[in-house]
Amino acid sequence: MALSWNEIKNRALRFSKEWAEESREHAEAKTFWDEFFNVFGISRRRVATFEEPVKKLNDQYGFIDLFWKGTLLVEHKSKGKSLDKAYSQALDYFAGLKEHELPKYVLVSDFAKIRLYDLEEGSETEFAIKDFYKKVKLFGFIAGYQKRAYKAEDPVNIKAAELMGKLHDALKDGGYDGHVLEVYLVRLLFCLFADDTGIFEKDTFREYLEIKTAEDGSNLGALLAEFFQTLDTPRERRNKMLDEQLNQFQYVNGKLFEEPLPIAAFNSEMREILLECCALDWGKISPAIFGSMFQAVMSPEERRNLGAHYTTEKNILKLVKPLFLDELHTEFEKCRGSKKKLVDFHTKLSRLKFLDPACGCGNFLVITYRELRLLEMQILRELYKDGQTVLDVSEIMWIDVDQFCGIEYDEWPARIAEVAMWLMDHQMNMLVSEELGQYFVRLPLKKAASIVHGNALRIDWQDVVPKNELSYILGNPPFIGHHYQNAEQKEDMKCVFAKVKGSGVLDYVSAWYMKAGEYIQGTSISVAFVSTNSISQGEQVGLLWNALFTQFKLKIHFAHRTFSWTSEARGKATVHVVIIGFAAFDKKGKRIFDYEDIKGEPQEKSARNINPYLVDADDVVITNRSQPLANVPRMIWGNKPTDGGNFLFADAAEKDAFLEQEPNAEKWIRPYLSGRDFLHDAMRYCLWLKDVSPAELKALPKVMERVAGVRKMRLASKAEATRNKAATPTLFAQIAQPESNFLVVPEVSSERRTYIPIAYLPPERIVSNTIQIVPNASVFEFGVLTSAMHMAWMKCVCGRLKSDYRYSNTIVYNNYPWPLAPSEKNRKAVEAAAQGVLDARAEFPDSSLADLYDPLTMPPSLVKAHQALDRAVDLCYRPQPFPNETARIEFLFNLYAQYTEVLLNQGKKK
Repeated sequence: MALSWNEIKNRALRFSKEWAEESREHAEAKTFWDEFFNVFGISRRRVATFEEPVKKLNDQYGFIDLFWKGTLLVEHKSKGKSLDKAYSQALDYFAGLKEHELPKYVLVSDFAKIRLYDLEEGSETEFAIKDFYKKVKLFGFIAGYQKRAYKAEDPVNIKAAELMGKLHDALKDGGYDGHVLEVYLVRLLFCLFADDTGIFEKDTFREYLEIKTAEDGSNLGALLAEFFQTLDTPRERRNKMLDEQLNQFQYVNGKLFEEPLPIAAFNSEMREILLECCALDWGKISPAIFGSMFQAVMSPEERRNLGAHYTTEKNILKLVKPLFLDELHTEFEKCRGSKKKLVDFHTKLSRLKFLDPACGCGNFLVITYRELRLLEMQILRELYKDGQTVLDVSEIMWIDVDQFCGIEYDEWPARIAEVAMWLMDHQMNMLVSEELGQYFVRLPLKKAASIVHGNALRIDWQDVVPKNELSYILGNPPFIGHHYQNAEQKEDMKCVFAKVKGSGVLDYVSAWYMKAGEYIQGTSISVAFVSTNSISQGEQVGLLWNALFTQFKLKIHFAHRTFSWTSEARGKATVHVVIIGFAAFDKKGKRIFDYEDIKGEPQEKSARNINPYLVDADDVVITNRSQPLANVPRMIWGNKPTDGGNFLFADAAEKDAFLEQEPNAEKWIRPYLSGRDFLHDAMRYCLWLKDVSPAELKALPKVMERVAGVRKMRLASKAEATRNKAATPTLFAQIAQPESNFLVVPEVSSERRTYIPIAYLPPERIVSNTIQIVPNASVFEFGVLTSAMHMAWMKCVCGRLKSDYRYSNTIVYNNYPWPLAPSEKNRKAVEAAAQGVLDARAEFPDSSLADLYDPLTMPPSLVKAHQALDRAVDLCYRPQPFPNETARIEFLFNLYAQYTEVLLNQGKKK
């Protein structure tokens, strides 16, 4: 059993005093180091050897004074000798060591001074022997205590995933596969963590493998089978003849080692890989990344992309803190100074219960558990700040892993989540041990997180945890757009949204909102999920939140507006997400976290109410509307060919080649633009046969061939509407081309642009259905549509294609709250400023709209023109300027409420 820090400090003080005395100057180095290790309750003979022979670079043999393989190399000199030279000599030995033998620390000494080099941190510390007791915590690694700095992309994580991956592949190649392989690797991962974090005595697992197993690996599988069996057997039930070295390991329980597994076959290379794994400092890998590492191990193509699986602690805390942690810390501060209040608060914490219904490998549960334990530690510091002795630490540690529940679709992430919770529990126990000076470990494992293997969208969550026992639901359900859902997932959606018409377009994550909304009825449970930002944009809002409000009366309590959910892993795509916290009851003190830079830090603001667009405004949902709110021209789709490519020419060259064969067709060819063509000033062409007579058509055989191709394509379609269009093969399937100049809005535009490029086009240019058009639009209407006010509305309510804006006439344009009765003066100001924008563009005839509106290349004159237009449009709404985009959105939602209230009243009168 590890010594407490109090005992280690006392021993270190005695060692410092004794070895600072003159009488001990000439003692043997062996005595010095035996007593040094005894300070930490460790037998030097068990872990380290003296005079270890090693071949140096010059092919000469040297002898390491003291060597603990993979951990510590010591070079000892006589008093007064150079420690720099001793360090240089120590480094000379590295060339003769195997990879897994290389030390993490080098220590040099001359009886009077000690200098410790931490090779991984790149630090060195020197002090006199008499001050050893002051520096003893630097040597916590000897006793199994060590401060950890966890990094998702730490090289040890990558190295560990690669080595375990190699072992996975080798075992699989040998026929050890599927379920048993996964169990086997989880057990090995647990043992590797245990060997470096104090669950096992430091390096005892590694020592067992090095001493007991043959170099060719022939008996390794059998010995590991015996080892696992021993960990699953209480000491009193173990064979009396059991190897003494094996019997030193404590009973683990927790069912981790319960299932009998076939004995695995190993060879020398596999044994060496396992020893290399043992040489890594597994204590540097946070339990929060344990599951992510296992996933990387099981997926060879992703081993060097470990961060792709890892949800950063920083992002997890963005959910956890506003959901409950901030309030708990506030409550703790109020309890300070009152023992009764602190005890009551401690009791409250011990009764909280958490559910992650899409827990994966348990990252959210692990971090939540850690934060609760850290808060418990603060309570205990306050309760015992007067120095009272704690006789039994286990009596005052009330928070445990059985307060946490999860649901996971795949079996082995579920099992990993349980193990990760135990590892975090142990890590917190080590913190308690250091804090209270008393060694505390929960072995054998008696409690476990309740992680259910099943489909969270099909099972009753009350079967996992009764809702009257639950406090919070949290997690990061899967992000799968409706286009990417497999057959089973689509059936899940139908099951959950059976009463919601049109739910087929919803993201998979939305089903967790519905399940949670139903589950929390009549309770004080609070919920928070990380989700793709699509559920707070576009048509999904109307479908999902209408149902949530109508059926479950939910209220949003806090929200992180769109931010970038990413990692540093190579090739990892950025996902744009929101975090939404909600419940079936209202509360004061709502919080919105807004991101000026989606990759930056948020600004927090309090809110009266948070609507589904994550704006401080009333709970409204924007649904498809067939007519505009205000008295403005209608916006309609462009022209849809549905022609199999027969009407279209990719460029001028293809058009010219066609006209060489059919010169009389020129009058029937028009410029043709898609949304992308419009933005990038590209020009395609099309056959526009709207008014062609039969005689004219018959005289154009090459055109006839293309018309025949259109008819054939449409007749072959599975869609009845398309087949019906085969009756008019000379026409586009959908025709909306105006006969005068019209306004053009591309359906998709980059999120990088401050403004969607909008422009007028002449009727001769045929636009495709990837463009929205407004016939007969005035310059005033152009000015409002290209203003910051309209852009703010568009960003908030439009749909997205990946992260790009996807403009919709029925959602964005028809629901846009235009200025109410602007004065003639203000209208003219907008018209003048709008013309200023058009004039500024005209200064750059060779630049495409994409170039003109690229934030890096947008001309200053155009920027200035837009700023003038924004000010003019703002004055149509109110005299006061809008300080930021959020203020614009809040104003527009309030104005939208006025518009819809008027329409509602008109409907009632009718």
